[in-house]
Amino acid sequence: MKIHTRRIVLAGMLSMLLTACASFQAKPEDVVTQRINARWQALIKGEMEAAYGFSAPGYRAAIDLTTFKGRTGIAGRWLGVQVVRVECDQPTRCKAVVRLEYSTLIPGFSKTTMNTHIDETWLLEDGRWWIFQQV
Repeated sequence: MKIHTRRIVLAGMLSMLLTACASFQAKPEDVVTQRINARWQALIKGEMEAAYGFSAPGYRAAIDLTTFKGRTGIAGRWLGVQVVRVECDQPTRCKAVVRLEYSTLIPGFSKTTMNTHIDETWLLEDGRWWIFQQV
């Protein structure tokens, strides 16, 4: 009887522990916000291989790193990023608005700081959030 009681108590404690752990899981919006910031920091630093690593597996299967670098470069310099909003309308998809601060390399305008807003879509695949990009 004692062994049976201990098993019930242990099962109850395990159930409570798992429930507590589930409540501490980060919300998708928070995880995506962290991923957006990390990706953009890599882009700002010119760490293209690290930035490429945030691309969805299907994108990386179709687009190699060299092609990614060629597509991602701009006639300017990225200076900063701010995640304006992340909304997850489905369990496996979040849409984000990112404010990007940059300067252009065009002579006469290179000291001018500008900003724009970019829409990004992030997809949950194999337990990780990836930025969706057109192939």
